Formats: sequence, C-alpha cells, structure tokens
Amino acid sequence: MLKHLFATHPIEAAPHVDAGEHIGTGAHGGELKRVLTARHLILLGIGAVIGAGIFVITGQAAALHAGPALVISFLIAGFACALAGLCYAEFAAMLPVSGSAYSYSYATLGEYVAWFVGWNLVLEYLFAAATVAAGWSGYFNELLGLVGQMIGSDVTLPAALSSAPFQFVEGHIQATGTLINLPAVIIVAALSGLCYVGITQSAFVNSIIVAIKVTVILLFLAFAIRLVNPANWHPFIPPAEGEGTFGWGGIFRAATIVFFSYVGFDAVSTAAGEAKNPQRDMPIGILGSLAICTVLYIAVSLVLTGIAPFRMLNTPEPVATALGLYPQLSWLKAIVVLGAITGLSSVILVMLMGLPRIFFSMARDGLLPPTMAKVHTKFHTPHVGTVIVGVAAAAMAGLFPVSVLGELVSMGTLLAFATVCMGVLILRYKRPELKRSFRVPMVWPITILGTLACLYLFWQAFEEHWRLMVGWIVIGQLIYFGYGYAHSKLRKSLG
Repeated sequence: MLKHLFATHPIEAAPHVDAGEHIGTGAHGGELKRVLTARHLILLGIGAVIGAGIFVITGQAAALHAGPALVISFLIAGFACALAGLCYAEFAAMLPVSGSAYSYSYATLGEYVAWFVGWNLVLEYLFAAATVAAGWSGYFNELLGLVGQMIGSDVTLPAALSSAPFQFVEGHIQATGTLINLPAVIIVAALSGLCYVGITQSAFVNSIIVAIKVTVILLFLAFAIRLVNPANWHPFIPPAEGEGTFGWGGIFRAATIVFFSYVGFDAVSTAAGEAKNPQRDMPIGILGSLAICTVLYIAVSLVLTGIAPFRMLNTPEPVATALGLYPQLSWLKAIVVLGAITGLSSVILVMLMGLPRIFFSMARDGLLPPTMAKVHTKFHTPHVGTVIVGVAAAAMAGLFPVSVLGELVSMGTLLAFATVCMGVLILRYKRPELKRSFRVPMVWPITILGTLACLYLFWQAFEEHWRLMVGWIVIGQLIYFGYGYAHSKLRKSLG
C-alpha cells in the first residue's frame, strides 16, 4: 500500500525541479505550470493571512475576550501555527504537489484519514472565502459612504442588497428579510474569473494587493503609535467576567478566535505543484510569510488597544473605529478602509486559488469525479474546480453571515494542522531513507507539541458549533462511502 502512495504522490523528487517541468496531467492533457518563485510564495502566504485578522477580528477578540492581552492570544495562536508550519515545510519540500495537508496525509496515514483531512480543508477554504467576502462587503459599503460624503450624496447600497438574508440564532437558520449580499457575490465572481485565467496572473495581482495592504498597515502603525495612551493597557489582563471573557480563560478563547487570522498560510503548500524549485522555495514561503504576519499582528494589536479603550472595539471595522477618535487622522481612516478592501480581496483570491487544487489532488486519486482533475489546455488551471468553488463560495457569501462560519473554519483547520504534525513523525519512521531538503528540528517535541497545541485550541470552540461541525463531517462520510470508496484508485490498484 505504501508503495502505491509514493507512486501516486512521488516524494522522491529531485532536489530541484526545472522551471519547464509540469505536474499533474489533466483529463485533456493540460498541465499545471511551475512558475512560482520563493518571493511569489511569501507574498501568497501574506495575501492569504493578512486581512480579516487585522481589519475585523482583532477588535472583537479584544472587546469580548482578551482585552489588551490580545497580543498574548496572537502569540499562542502563532506558536501553534509555527509548529505546524515547520511540519508543513518538511512535507512541502519533500512532496511538491498540489493538495496541501490532504496529499501529506495520503502519503503517511492512508486514504481514509486523507479524505477526512481533505474534507476539513474544503471547509477551511470554502467557508473562509465566503466569510471574508461577506466582511469585504461591509468595508465596501463603508467606502461608498466616504465617497458619498465627498460628493454630498448618499451612494451606499440599501441593506436589502448588502446584507445576508439568513442568520444563525442558537444553531438555527432564520430569515432576516433582506435579499442578498450583492457586493460579496460580485467580488467572489470577479476573483474566481481571475483564478480561472491563470496562476501567474493571479500571483501578480496578489503581489500588488499585498504591497498595498502592507503599506496601509505600516502607515497605521507609524502615525497611530504616537497617540498610544499606556493607560488603555491597564489592566493588561482584565479580571474574569465569565467563562471565556477576560482572564486567562478569555486569552485562550481569543486565541481560538484569532486563529482564523492565521488560516491561509497553508495555502502556500497548495501551490507546491506550481513552484519552480519547491524543495528550496516551499519552506521559505511557508515560514517566511508566517513570521512576517505574526510580527504585524502583534504590532497592530498593541497599537490598536493602546489608542482606544478595548471595550469599544467590538465593531466590524475596529481599526477605523479607533481612528475615528482622532479627527486629525480622518485621512488615515479613509486609507485604512481602502486597505481593508484590498487586504480582504487578496485573502479571498488565495482561498479561491487553493481549494480547486485540493479538489485536483482528490480527483486524481479517484475520491472525487475526474472532472475535478481537468486542467484547461490554454490557461493550465483546474478550471472546472475553479468554477464550482466560485459558484459555491458566491452563494454562501451572498446568503449567510460571517459569525459562525469563522469558528467552523478554525475548527476544520486545526484538525488538519494536527494531522500534518503527526504525519511528519510517522513518515520519519516509515520512510527514513527519503531525502529531506528541509527537516523539522527536534522532531519529537515539535511534532507532539504541534499536535497537542492544535487539538487544545480545537477543544476551545463554542459548544453551539459542535452540531454544525458534526453535520459537516457526516456529509463528508456520505460522499466518501457513496463515491470515493468505490472509485478509489488506491483500492483498485490493491485489487
């Protein structure tokens, strides 16, 4: 069985893959092109990570759970991601194919576990794209409001066309009376079209977006740090006011919430099949983007809670809310809104790029219909999967709110990360002879700590989300045993 796994997921790759090489012949002979460099991969990671974490989640996590100690929550979540990132880096350099944690689990833990991990990755990428798109809609309407102030006319969209028609109340779906979140649908459709055209064009646009939003964040830090009032940091850890609210309990609850801020760094690994030199560039892309994003998160959370009382930051746009206290920085508030729009756009873009490539790998193994493995003969992209993901994400973004979906994204991702950490340790013993251009240092403590840290944060999730998570897992099991089990190429090869 293990021999087949490495035949279909050839990790005995040469130390260098030439730029002209391709991987993954599609149903029509098209191939994924290796065109991405380490710089592209770092920017891809930053594009996936920096977005909702800074512009939305920071304020809510501080106001409702951690207070100024939000910086500790970011450190805890970042620590768990760093451990998982080291494991991702070893796998990505050794197994330079599309599929992320799905492919790694397939090669170490077997098909069934790989399906379970892959199905959680579907939850991560699809729901994250929809969640961030819904948040993007709010900032877009805020931008329309600023434009209206400049021209003296109200140009904002009515609530019927800019908010979700359904909401979750105590685990049940209720109608809100609105029609559709139109801006969310439009942004998903536009970025899906970009992903359809090609990975090179998508990476180029992502590079521009990353440059814009990082510049906006640096401007915020440069000008807002002068207005920090240390009194806003006292007490740094507010006393507990209930379960998961302030105190150390609130810090760990906030760590689970802000973990959503790091969701996406593993999207770098989904592009391994299109990296020029994956053995060298994948570890650089994964760990480099994670380090840069962690530093920015810590800096922004410190400044944000320093310029405004943390209890007033429970808004959809906490950075803009805090800047609203300082009329002299009204110009910066407008720039931040623009930066949030571009920042959230890049997150959506990377999510929409990553999921079709996971489908590509799952279909190649027979667990999904072969149409998902088709590659466009001209654009060299998994175009069928891109269209399906785009339609599904647009529907979810247009119909549902962001609240509960973010928690589900974190839960699914944490399970995938824990599996990758254990997979590295298992593969060290199953295949010790394999050449590893990047090796996790101190493999025993790091893989065990990574697994435990991710599982601990997973168990911190709100109880009302467990029913939805179980429902998602059941749907995945039905698909696997209804289709994947019978069509599995691994099972057919074993007779």
